[in-house]
Amino acid sequence: MKSPKSFRLHIGLFGQRNVGKSSLLNALTNQEVSIVSDIAGTTTDPVEKPMELLPLGPVLFIDTAGVDDEGALGEQRIRKTMAVIDRTDLAIVVSNAEVWGSFEEKLIDQFREREIPVLIVFNKTDLYPSRSCMVNSLAGEKLKCVETSAATGQGISDLREAILKSAPDDFINRPAIVSDLVGPGEMAILVVPIDKEAPKGRLILPQVQSIRDLLDGDSFCMVVKERELREGLNRLNTPPKLVVTDSQAFLKVAADTPPNIPLTSFSILFARHQGDLAEMVRGATAIDSLKAGDKVLIAEACSHHPIGEDIGTVKIPRWLTQYVGGKLQFDNVRGRDFPENIADYKLIIHCGACMWNRREMLSRIMKARQLNIPITNYGLTIAYSLGIFERALQPFPAALEVYRESLNPVQR
Repeated sequence: MKSPKSFRLHIGLFGQRNVGKSSLLNALTNQEVSIVSDIAGTTTDPVEKPMELLPLGPVLFIDTAGVDDEGALGEQRIRKTMAVIDRTDLAIVVSNAEVWGSFEEKLIDQFREREIPVLIVFNKTDLYPSRSCMVNSLAGEKLKCVETSAATGQGISDLREAILKSAPDDFINRPAIVSDLVGPGEMAILVVPIDKEAPKGRLILPQVQSIRDLLDGDSFCMVVKERELREGLNRLNTPPKLVVTDSQAFLKVAADTPPNIPLTSFSILFARHQGDLAEMVRGATAIDSLKAGDKVLIAEACSHHPIGEDIGTVKIPRWLTQYVGGKLQFDNVRGRDFPENIADYKLIIHCGACMWNRREMLSRIMKARQLNIPITNYGLTIAYSLGIFERALQPFPAALEVYRESLNPVQR
């Protein structure tokens, strides 16, 4: 089974038109992934290619349109290219000694601002030999440079090695999802409701990833439906270290789980794993500031068609409306659609982003933070609106302290 995109190192190829980005991707993957032509602007939409780059592991290469594209369509292509930066873990700027200039410098500035590691590739060295002064200057700026020719294969192995050495530490030493909260030889109970939106014959991705993470951590794992939790607990000789539930079953699971057993949800685990739990805890406290008429944005990474009692379009709006005691204005977006202007919203509520890499989720958090717009996630929102927020944060002492510090002295 293929590794999900969220577990892959996202490597973006950026540069001007006709510098050989697509040829370079084809050479790296040993496949005709992107269409190659001498006509500038052949690549119009981002092209993705998943592969195994040993010994690093699963990666996702993203070929982009030229940042110097022209015309009305060219501007749209550039916007799509720049959007790729939001999900780039490692950037490769492709150029050559003849065209290097302001386009490349602006790209590098953006990557530095976002603390994205960057590699410089001088391609087409068979046609345009690189200038040693330029390479030395970039090296002086602590930017790694590689010289390649996609046409002849020169330098491709050097580029692969440079990619391996430039991979971010948080990808190589990826944090656990849940196993660090449980420990080797200890038990976790995962509560998995089977409802209309559960895929036929399958579990949803956060549940599967949590099971695998527990197995990798040498932990035990019991999987039950919400109606079977109490019986499952009764059959254990010793209590589990943790109970994890689908957020939609929070109230029943909280009622059936003894207070001495830590409890949280898959969504909250992914607020930590894919995003910034402390920031999203702060965002959840903004729920108390909502009043009738306020605008709330609900964003979901998946683009599935909602059915029945959908969590993002039905359940969360209902719970929040009940909590606030007045009608709120809800906007829903899916996939990579995201409003350019989020300043009108009083709160952004995001899914766990299990289908994305962490960089993309952190980019959205950063955009919200820059405009002082509170952002939180599904599980935290549900726990807050149902009055079990502290219980749901029990496994995360630092996040719990963030919440308690946000309370004023009267509330404390």
